[in-house]
Amino acid sequence: MLQENDWQAISLTLQLAALTTVILLAIATPLSWWLAFTRKRWRHWIQALVAMPLVLPPTVLGFYLLIALGPQGFVGKTMEFLGGRHLAFTFTGIVIGSVIYSLPFAVQPLTEAFRTMGRRPLFVAESLGASKLDALWTVALPMCRGGFIVAATLVFAHTLGEFGVILMIGGSIPGETQVLSVLIYDHTEALNYTAAHKLSLGMIAVALVVLTIVYGRRRAQ
Repeated sequence: MLQENDWQAISLTLQLAALTTVILLAIATPLSWWLAFTRKRWRHWIQALVAMPLVLPPTVLGFYLLIALGPQGFVGKTMEFLGGRHLAFTFTGIVIGSVIYSLPFAVQPLTEAFRTMGRRPLFVAESLGASKLDALWTVALPMCRGGFIVAATLVFAHTLGEFGVILMIGGSIPGETQVLSVLIYDHTEALNYTAAHKLSLGMIAVALVVLTIVYGRRRAQ
């Protein structure tokens, strides 16, 4: 049977994954649209910047985020100046880290979906009297629904398994920053292999289901 701290970590992980997914879809949609259709020469620099979390060790990203969000960092100092507290070792801090770390998993599927659609459907809709905003909502987004499903699924699943960034920024505070991946690490350190096995097998099952959904959607497109 799972213990109370296990359920607490599961709940916190699901909250983090859901919030990260919503935030990233809102951020990635306009960014992916721009990347798909812009002809600016410096778009490659933006693409490289977005993709950096794919190649950077999570501890590197987590280290610099810890500095920025901590009491001596620009963000942390600003928050304290405004009467708040710094964001290191807080739930808000790990949300920020998760959003940055999972950004390419939202941007890349959406960019590909927009490129595959192309501009022609929008031109046709506008020629029939639709405004640019109407064409976006009634034509582009429905046509790219598969891209949104893949992006949301990948971001959600990737957030469930985040470890290095979360540990660097948030540590392991029960009920605040102790997500499933960190709790599994804590169980292993304490030689509590039975609890680690249960949580790890659950995450393997979730990962298998998520990847099946992703590859199924791609094959259907």
